Amino acid sequence: MPATSWSAKRERQYQHIKASLRERGKSEDTAEEIAARTVNKERAQHGESKEASKTSTDDISSGRRGGLRSHRGEGGRTYRQLYAEARSRGIEGRSGMSKAELEKRLAR
Repeated sequence: MPATSWSAKRERQYQHIKASLRERGKSEDTAEEIAARTVNKERAQHGESKEASKTSTDDISSGRRGGLRSHRGEGGRTYRQLYAEARSRGIEGRSGMSKAELEKRLAR
């Protein structure tokens, strides 16, 4: 459920995202979680939250990311996430790999 410190704008944004996800067939719980995460990320990027993770502030905005990925389905894990897993597994040559190459290598 949304945080009480959200502004009216962020509450409307949350409701809009949640309704859109429900229309696309997501469950109520999943829609609420994604909507809350999206709104919290937007708040972090605009300096509206007390604390923010580095990925929230450094990544591209949710709206821009959605526009880039539209009509391609959910993109799965990001390059950074794949790279971090490859590093933790000790995979050699990971710095020169593309996202697709990292996905293929990690699937082994």
